[in-house]
Amino acid sequence: MPRRNAIRIAKRSVERLAVERGDALFWDRDLTGFGVRVYATGRKVYVAQTRGPTGQSKRVPIGVHGDVAPDEARGTAAAVIDRLGRGEEPFPPAPATPPTMADLAERYVKGHLEVNCRPNTVKTCRRVLDLHILPALGHLPVASVERSHVAELHFRMREIPAQANQAVEVLSKMFRLAETWGMTPPRRSPCRRIRAYKRVRRERFLTPEEYRRLGRVLDEAAAAGGFLPSGVAAIRLLLLTGCRKNEIVTLRWDDIDRTAGEIRIRDAKTGARRVPLTRAVEFVLAGIPRIEGNPWVITGKLPGEHLKNLDQIWLRLRPRAGLDGVRIHDCRHSYASRALAIGEGLPMIGKLLGHRKVTTTARYAHLVRDTEKASACKVGRSIGADILGTEEDRAA
Repeated sequence: MPRRNAIRIAKRSVERLAVERGDALFWDRDLTGFGVRVYATGRKVYVAQTRGPTGQSKRVPIGVHGDVAPDEARGTAAAVIDRLGRGEEPFPPAPATPPTMADLAERYVKGHLEVNCRPNTVKTCRRVLDLHILPALGHLPVASVERSHVAELHFRMREIPAQANQAVEVLSKMFRLAETWGMTPPRRSPCRRIRAYKRVRRERFLTPEEYRRLGRVLDEAAAAGGFLPSGVAAIRLLLLTGCRKNEIVTLRWDDIDRTAGEIRIRDAKTGARRVPLTRAVEFVLAGIPRIEGNPWVITGKLPGEHLKNLDQIWLRLRPRAGLDGVRIHDCRHSYASRALAIGEGLPMIGKLLGHRKVTTTARYAHLVRDTEKASACKVGRSIGADILGTEEDRAA
């Protein structure tokens, strides 16, 4: 057991302390339980000791002399002795590091996106996080992010308005979840009143002549052999079904039900749906060789995989058809346009395209008006010829 001595613990008195062997404890005369332990090596450690409510004595090191001044050690010892006497831990728990936006982003991806969202949605949101949100805000504590931070990020992304708006949407969802998860106290969202940039919708519809040109180019590409046959077939199926690109390239042979006359889309954007199996679609499917061991209809270059670079094939084909600037997604818009031209209504077109909301199909409403005007002109000319005479008569 170390020897016990009583001194007035101060800088000079502690520095004069020394022992020849082992160690010795020197207790302060003024503060009971405050002492310094001196070792033969010259090392001196401040300690605090007292009994708790149960009567059990507990000694706690405070700090090494030289690193901690005696007065600082005395103040710490007084607090430790008080806490030990009340049966508490000698030191209060260190304050938790406040979660940062990077911490929130990690939980958002693993606890929300990967659990509730489709793989494409996860990929898109992660891209917005990695390229824009985290470089700008990742280091900030969640609770310290203000509307000015979000507005500045939105403004910096003004040259890419669609992604800028998407970044604010992702942040808005993250802050709602952060409050639910207890990562930030309840407060007004920093994304409030961030006005979205106006997006100019790109609507391009193929004309009958453009359809014919594209058909000839696809025939030539299939015959020449310079393109992956599955890529040519995929574009034909996009044109004939109005499906989304991902719905076609991830189509499996098991999804084709010839008995029911339909294609089952397992992982559509709005949920599973069924697409009618028309004669034209069956004709295209009949020309696609089925590769043993590969479940995909639209196969890729690697064994067992589906095609993953359809956009590159489209970019090579469209100039040959004189369709510069036409996106592969415009095949879907053109399908809706042709449906309207032959008399289908918006509700039916919404079902054919797999829209969940009527407002999504409503984007084609102006085409309905154009069709109505064209029909009115035809009817007007017909009746006008009977009641007003020929155009030559009216011009006379």
